[in-house]
Amino acid sequence: MFPSHVTMPLWHEKHLRAATRAAGVALWSWNVDTDAITMDEAAYDLWEVSKDERIITFEILSKNIHPADLERVRSAFAATRAVVGSYEIDFRILTGSDIRWISARGQGDDADIADRTMFGIFLDVTQRKQAEEANELLAGEMSHRLKNLLTIATALTRMSSRSAASKEDMAQELTSRLIALGRAQDLVRPVPGRNREGTLLGDLISVLLAPYDEKGASVRIRVSVPKMNVGEASSTALALVMHELATNSAKYGALSLSSGTLDVSCNAHEDEVLVKWTERGGPPVVAPAKLEGFGSKLVHRSMAAQLGGAITFDWSEEGLVVILRMSKVRLAS
Repeated sequence: MFPSHVTMPLWHEKHLRAATRAAGVALWSWNVDTDAITMDEAAYDLWEVSKDERIITFEILSKNIHPADLERVRSAFAATRAVVGSYEIDFRILTGSDIRWISARGQGDDADIADRTMFGIFLDVTQRKQAEEANELLAGEMSHRLKNLLTIATALTRMSSRSAASKEDMAQELTSRLIALGRAQDLVRPVPGRNREGTLLGDLISVLLAPYDEKGASVRIRVSVPKMNVGEASSTALALVMHELATNSAKYGALSLSSGTLDVSCNAHEDEVLVKWTERGGPPVVAPAKLEGFGSKLVHRSMAAQLGGAITFDWSEEGLVVILRMSKVRLAS
């Protein structure tokens, strides 16, 4: 609040224009009788609408609105005059191959209407929406990892109890497995600020699977891959995928039983690397009705985005077989 003796600053149009440009604010007005929309230059640029279109309608703008948001925005636009007080709606628009988030804000219920025209602003809130989506993804991943960690701890405890002759042996075996699990987690989430060179594919897989090996069961887990370097960026993605497969196997698959075995083999071609994950001797295989859980999405996203490949599942009666196809160039980066 300004003291009573202080004169309020006078805002000229050029000052307001400078402020809206600095804030990235685009202006619009809407004639409630004709439905004609008028926009300033910033709004034309935001929507990527030709400036030859002097009178804009909702139908013209709707061509750029994301199909999934169109009906929601259309309904909100039609109901604007019934809204009491200020309103705000966020939606996506398509600009070429990019998706941008727009926030439309104004005053409903004919408040401050002038010459049958309502006024409002558009804001580009893409960065805020992307940050929110990233935070949601991170929260989901952390929740998923916590659940996986509890599942793994239970599975490792069960494995240790099967082979231990005494509680002291069980404590020692469980401790060694948890230490191995910690090494595996270091591969999934490298320590920030620590330089790390690429590792060998066989070493990466062996360290990740070491916690699940049974004492005295020398052939329970077999890793047979050619000598091949895995880059720092790709090793994180591959470790995520292997970690997810191992967790599921320890909970539902071959690694959940002492009789179960796991073979991991690899073939390298000119521009592609194939890793085959083969489970045998586990409980009866039941293919899930849907692969839409967070873990499944994480695996598919890691394979496509970071490793330039794909993952396929074969739920055969003998046991699960998973094929990882990866770009040789991506794997080395």
